[in-house]
Amino acid sequence: MALDQILDSRIDETVKGFPGGRGPLPLRDVGRQGWSLLAEDVPLPACVLKASALGRNETFMRDFLGRNGASISPHGKTTMSPQLFERQIAAGAWAITVGNIHQIQVARHFGFARIVLANQLVGRQAIRYVLDELARDPGFEFYSLVDSVALVETLAKAARERGIEGRFNVFLEGGVAGARTGVRDVATARDVARAVKAASPHLTLRGVEGFEGVISGADGPAKIDAFLDFLAEIARKIDAEDLAGPGPLILTAGGSAFYDLVVAKFAALNLRRRSMILTRSGCYLTHDSRMYENAFQAIAARSPEIAARGRPAHALEVWAYVQSRPEPTRAIVTMGKRDVSHDRDLPIPLLWHRPGARSGSPAALGADHVCVALNDQHGFLDLPASSPLAVGDLVGFGISHPCLTFDKWQLIYVVDDDYRIVEAIRTYF
Repeated sequence: MALDQILDSRIDETVKGFPGGRGPLPLRDVGRQGWSLLAEDVPLPACVLKASALGRNETFMRDFLGRNGASISPHGKTTMSPQLFERQIAAGAWAITVGNIHQIQVARHFGFARIVLANQLVGRQAIRYVLDELARDPGFEFYSLVDSVALVETLAKAARERGIEGRFNVFLEGGVAGARTGVRDVATARDVARAVKAASPHLTLRGVEGFEGVISGADGPAKIDAFLDFLAEIARKIDAEDLAGPGPLILTAGGSAFYDLVVAKFAALNLRRRSMILTRSGCYLTHDSRMYENAFQAIAARSPEIAARGRPAHALEVWAYVQSRPEPTRAIVTMGKRDVSHDRDLPIPLLWHRPGARSGSPAALGADHVCVALNDQHGFLDLPASSPLAVGDLVGFGISHPCLTFDKWQLIYVVDDDYRIVEAIRTYF
């Protein structure tokens, strides 16, 4: 991958989280400065990834996939960090998944050769860019979604005019009524699949796709089971009519909350053609402290054998200072909506540290310390009057839903278990 461009890029005080008057530094040198978050070598708020948790989560997912004969194309929209993309590919990921044309451009700019667009490719500039990349680079392997004959015809016409043959791969997307994209019934799926077959060699049908994460509620698992049955039926129709192109029929679904159900369902599907199960979790690498932690607890309850072999750990934290104790049971911290996700849950106070303390490790905060509100730059904590937190103390927060924390930071520090900074990554949102 062409990561030297990132590692050689220079970071300075105009980037949030970088210490003023210390730069500019090449990104590759940030981890060589001997900086420590707990020693206040960088300004807060700062976003960090714990190196040991990243490694643990990689091992967990690799083992899960290996035991179940599945592959992964992690959703790059979570981190938008080519450095982390490369790490995922090096650990065995089959491809990188993206969600829009900007993300395709970032992945291609840094040399990623197999990309899944888990979305429809629409619009003149988006289609033009992908076709140009396919024409320019014989090693580029591209997949996107179709859910209508109209889109199939548009893409086929563009590929034909550009002279692209046998290179433009598509998945037929199954959807959920009332949710987002994807065909709603098997008859429409058959019509779209036949249209792709008729568009050969300019388009090639490679499999079936769906995203079960749009389904929620107490009866979510039952609805997901029904949805996966729907995708399986589409796959059977494609298989029976021999509508797919060469290679295995790829069956792809599986976000970060229900990958166990997806793999089990697809593994039981008995097709004439060889198949490949492809999951697309974006958040397995970082996990989190609430949304996906709760999701894993549900996975462990319905699939105990998975949890018996290990569990993921949260890797992503945002650290801030206590800047005020204006009332006995209230603390204000230097972290707000500009710094941390808050769409699903507010951040979770996990750890605290007093600068200059004898102990080099942060201490745990109890469940009686709760973030109750955020402004743009301030966080509001409810806590007991007896809380040890004082002005100037550092507080480490777990987060819920990593995607919307990553997009608030250009610079994220990778730290060891003592919060020494060992690496830095950049994001490209």
